[in-house]
Amino acid sequence: MIVGGDEVRRAGPSDAATLARLLHEFNAEFDTVTDSEAVLENRFARILTGDSVLALLSCDGPEATGFALITLRPAIWFDGPVATLDELYIVPERRGRGIGTALLTRACALLRERGCPEMHINVDEVDVDTRRFYERHGFANIEPGVDYRMLCYVGSTGLR
Repeated sequence: MIVGGDEVRRAGPSDAATLARLLHEFNAEFDTVTDSEAVLENRFARILTGDSVLALLSCDGPEATGFALITLRPAIWFDGPVATLDELYIVPERRGRGIGTALLTRACALLRERGCPEMHINVDEVDVDTRRFYERHGFANIEPGVDYRMLCYVGSTGLR
């Protein structure tokens, strides 16, 4: 899939260094504690060898412009897996050009091919622009038939 000169493609273990750099830049941009690029690269190389992780990369020629990272897990409620969009990042100078939409659209198409009926996305409540982006693409924090928001709770297992 190509949008505005950027190609969106499935990323593999050979893209681990690029994905690590982008994730590191993403975390640095938002002042989030992050592991080193070397640590992230090793993790990407490991997790992208299986079927439970899907990474997409947008590129303009050799230049990476964004990525999406989706994990899949079995679910008792569906025959297919449930997906979680763990990361979606577009480099700042490329935002507003449809790359995020292209990554999200391609992710949904690949998930449909895998029989995945649902994707979960966690967004900070204060991140109004990101919430608006996902809502514009049909995602909601209210399940059909109810009038209250879904919440995501985060806690430590004690391993850290």
